Amino acid sequence: MRTPTTTVGVFVRERRRARGLSQRALSDLAGVGPNFVSRLETGKPGLRTDSVERVLAVFGKRLGLEDLPRTSDSQ
Repeated sequence: MRTPTTTVGVFVRERRRARGLSQRALSDLAGVGPNFVSRLETGKPGLRTDSVERVLAVFGKRLGLEDLPRTSDSQ
């Protein structure tokens, strides 16, 4: 099952590879460490959202809110 963290990581990895960037090159563009990019791509929990935003900005994206499907419990 994909979690929001792994979904962002998969997106970043796919976009990075499509642009022919190494993790180090992406980290330089985003102003974060290469270890951060590695942890983000593998879906590690507990990453700083401001740093995630900096990586996503390289691809013209940002974090956002998405409505969850309603269940009978949440109505």
